Amino acid sequence: MRLEQMIERLKESDCRITPQRYAVLKVLANSSEHPSVESIHAKLVEHYPTMSLATVYKTITLLKREGEILELEFSDLGNRYDGRKPYPHPHVICTECGKIIDPSHLDLEEITSKMMEETGFKIMTHRLDFYGLCPNCQG
Repeated sequence: MRLEQMIERLKESDCRITPQRYAVLKVLANSSEHPSVESIHAKLVEHYPTMSLATVYKTITLLKREGEILELEFSDLGNRYDGRKPYPHPHVICTECGKIIDPSHLDLEEITSKMMEETGFKIMTHRLDFYGLCPNCQG
């Protein structure tokens, strides 16, 4: 479902859906791991040997422009991308291995409303990250 939404959005913007671009979209739409450009490229280069890192970067730039992915910027992990949920939402990040997951139960709309009420700000976007050790890194 998410893949079809991304494709439709790009077609509406008169963007071509090449086999390589389709492959990048598919990885982003199906990945819960918040991949980096390099990990997307590494996953696809075996099946698309002529695919360059630049192709992945260009596709990412296009998807960001169209609002179809969420970019997570980290100084130590590099940029990661969320194609499944292209809107602000909380993340839990392992400080040891860099794993990123989306917690399922958190009402950010209520928190955002309270923040606006308390501060008088009109909040346009937000980012909420929790840092710790994942179950694998705890042992």
